[in-house]
Amino acid sequence: EALLVRLSIPGTNSHGGPKPIPQYGDQLQHRSVEGVPAEGSAQLHYEIIIGQFTEGANYELRKPIVTFTDLQFGDLPTDAMYSLRLANPVIGLGLLEAVPASTLEQLADPQDANGDGISGRTNRVWSNELKQEVIGRFGWKANVATVAEQNAGAALGDMGITTELLPTDNCAPGQKQCLTAAVHSNEVEFQSDFFSQLNRYVRLIGVPAQRNSDDPVVQDGSKLFSAYGCVECHIPTLQTRTATIRPELANQTIHPYSDLLLHDMGEGLADGRPDFQATGSEWRTAPLWGIGLTSVVGQNEHYLHDGRARNLSEAILWHGGEAQRARDNFATAPKESRSALIKFLKSI
Repeated sequence: EALLVRLSIPGTNSHGGPKPIPQYGDQLQHRSVEGVPAEGSAQLHYEIIIGQFTEGANYELRKPIVTFTDLQFGDLPTDAMYSLRLANPVIGLGLLEAVPASTLEQLADPQDANGDGISGRTNRVWSNELKQEVIGRFGWKANVATVAEQNAGAALGDMGITTELLPTDNCAPGQKQCLTAAVHSNEVEFQSDFFSQLNRYVRLIGVPAQRNSDDPVVQDGSKLFSAYGCVECHIPTLQTRTATIRPELANQTIHPYSDLLLHDMGEGLADGRPDFQATGSEWRTAPLWGIGLTSVVGQNEHYLHDGRARNLSEAILWHGGEAQRARDNFATAPKESRSALIKFLKSI
């Protein structure tokens, strides 16, 4: 229920973003309104990868494999690129939006000038709201600039609902039944007043406080989080701007555990699908605040961009590229240390 499939072909659209597949667009629609055929279905299977911790205990990782069935508008092009995406948590988005762009530029080190093996960089994306190229900070590849654009994209892509930012119905060229069924009106479906309230609500969804911070094991795990190098990308503390779109978001010291930058995460996590300036192996550092409540909120645990990891340990073990050293530090640590790190993550 929380997965979707992004689609594109080589090249870029008019603003430098992914180029949609002509007959399918940029997201596979596996559902539709009455009288309109769904575009098709994606079937998910897994390749099982067995590994071993230093003490000899085995672990099991899942690599997703996607196949497509019931495609209604012809086969996908041979050069089609696709990527599974798990819905991101929506807590604290207004606070992340309020982090100054200058802070992200200062954190970026695209040439790894300090030689630490970490070369985070910003993604420059087209903002349909601001009508200019700006730093992206939302989405798995930091490919969305603002909360309003994130909401508008989800409304259109996931529900087929138009907004003032995306006022055209979600029908790819050649989908005649979709075009016929589309609502032809001068007014968008999410009217301006409602859309403004939706954006206000999403911007102000709070972040849960850390739990069990006085637990000695949690405190040990926090130290290991730093010692293993996790904090090089999952930066604990940022500061919001003085002037923000909502006064409640101004001058806040926040703890998202993210630099909101792109990092090369290695071949294992690569989807091979560029997005604006993000390459096929780069991903935005996922904010970790609230991650310990994932199983409470979602009634299950799925992590990483495609939900392949069933627990936090698996998520760490999939890290590669710039995060390889931190991943190896975790994988070769004693079991007690690994457990302490996981307990710390579950506390934030």
